[in-house]
Amino acid sequence: MQRDVTAHLELSVTEPADLVVAIAVSTHYQPSDEAFTALLDGAPVAATEFTDHSGTRFQRLQVGTGSLVIDYRAHIDGEGAEAPGVPYDLFSSRLPSRYVESDVLSPTAAAEFAGIDPGADLLAAVSSWVGTQLSYVPGASGPTDGAVETLLGRQGVCRDYAHLCAALLRARGVAARVAAVYAPGLAPMEFHAVTEAWIDDAWRVVDATALAPRQNLVRIATGRDAADTAFLTVLSGRTDLDVIEVTAVVDELARDDVTQLVSIR
Repeated sequence: MQRDVTAHLELSVTEPADLVVAIAVSTHYQPSDEAFTALLDGAPVAATEFTDHSGTRFQRLQVGTGSLVIDYRAHIDGEGAEAPGVPYDLFSSRLPSRYVESDVLSPTAAAEFAGIDPGADLLAAVSSWVGTQLSYVPGASGPTDGAVETLLGRQGVCRDYAHLCAALLRARGVAARVAAVYAPGLAPMEFHAVTEAWIDDAWRVVDATALAPRQNLVRIATGRDAADTAFLTVLSGRTDLDVIEVTAVVDELARDDVTQLVSIR
């Protein structure tokens, strides 16, 4: 399998800013060709890379005012390494978090999924339930909406689906987290968010939107929720995102069987 991904961001920086972007593929891959560039009014900007324990790669940019253009590309041959079950992740991914209020949704999860063991059957049941309860409506949710708001509004985008799946799984005692990915086959193309659950001693990917084959996904960032996996974080200053363009292609698009357990590779 060969996959090519790109990201292009154009931002207007109106106050000197300290920015962190997460658009590079995770350390689970070894791209044969990769490049990250940032230009402020046409002049190169130095980026400082750091990683977290899950393999997410962050680029920190400290810039003055002006027009900031960020580009990234990577070519990946074959599959990446499988994500391990780090004890801290298996613990923290069972707790409520900023956008995954599993404690609040515990009664809902108990009512809807009573009697289903915390394994593959529960994974399928949660994914199917969320997929039928929500309508995919771009712009329907805000950047601070969590799983509770999503369930009440019954609509949202991929991050909302991912948060709700994670909340219901955690409420039933399953470690669940959110992954930001490149998704070949997604239309319209954008950064994508999915849920991962620890089932049968591996992280299994759940995408209740069913908008792209899970077998072709490329991991970017992994964390408790969108607070850990955002493609752009403004630590200080003022920055407006003007343009975002994402591409993700694969030499052979998989046929996804939703009954199968799949891991992001």
